[in-house]
Amino acid sequence: MKRHRFEPARLISGLTALTLGTGYGLDALGHWHAPGLWLFLALPAGLLLSGLTAAIRATTRRDTPPPTEPPPAPHT
Repeated sequence: MKRHRFEPARLISGLTALTLGTGYGLDALGHWHAPGLWLFLALPAGLLLSGLTAAIRATTRRDTPPPTEPPPAPHT
């Protein structure tokens, strides 16, 4: 399986979507009364945090050299 690099901005976006979906679902089922303003403002806040994380990650990644692959082992 090919390994993928860790992207924290996608993690934050996914957690935001999961939190909003859970909040709206619990509100629809009547298990939890979600304040409308809280759920409405959670999406822009999560996207803003995700964007800031992506910008910081891109800035720090630009300054570091790309990883070099080790040379292949010689066949005997």
